[in-house]
Amino acid sequence: MAKILFVMTGADGWTLADGTKHPTGFWAEEAVLPLRAFTAAGHEVVVATPGGVVPPVDPASLAAEPGLADAVASAPEFAAPVALADVRFADFDAVFVPGGHGPMEDLAVDADSGRILTEALGSGKPVGVVCHGPAALLAATTPDGTNVFAGYRVTAFTNAEEHAGGLADKAKWLLQDRLTDAGMQVEVGESWRPHIEVDRTVVTGQNPASSVPLATELLSRL
Repeated sequence: MAKILFVMTGADGWTLADGTKHPTGFWAEEAVLPLRAFTAAGHEVVVATPGGVVPPVDPASLAAEPGLADAVASAPEFAAPVALADVRFADFDAVFVPGGHGPMEDLAVDADSGRILTEALGSGKPVGVVCHGPAALLAATTPDGTNVFAGYRVTAFTNAEEHAGGLADKAKWLLQDRLTDAGMQVEVGESWRPHIEVDRTVVTGQNPASSVPLATELLSRL
């Protein structure tokens, strides 16, 4: 069976343009449902965060589905993360990054997360990223600043969805724009509907509703 690395945020706040913090973390649905799918298939999941902190869950995400709060609280994987700095990606068969606004605060600029994603891409092993999780792709750069995912077709939480959620005008930057600036081809699907993109070994999902289709695609590659 495979060993899957979950790269997760350690941030419980997202700094807005005015300097205030919006409460955040990981979006429960985007981590819990793939975790269930992977472990039900017999695979092992290891969670890694900046500094090895327990990943905070976005409180707003717990209302998305009954039982999510209990699932987060009872998952041993979330309770005992390892530090990103200590991860040797060669020990894993795939990497997965769930969203929530947390990754825009820390993973977007985390050198260890960027290193891991760069190694994953170079290894030819599956890379799965959903919703705001693609913010982590921004830290995967070469020494000259080129993004290693430049030229890849991806999707992510869209500008339209950020506007609909009421935070676009308060944000320092928007994910769709920053990914485009980094050289990725961002494909936009219907807001809030499942939408995944597959380009070579990289599988991306647009929003929370895309979590299960993305997990299913990753499972087919393991």
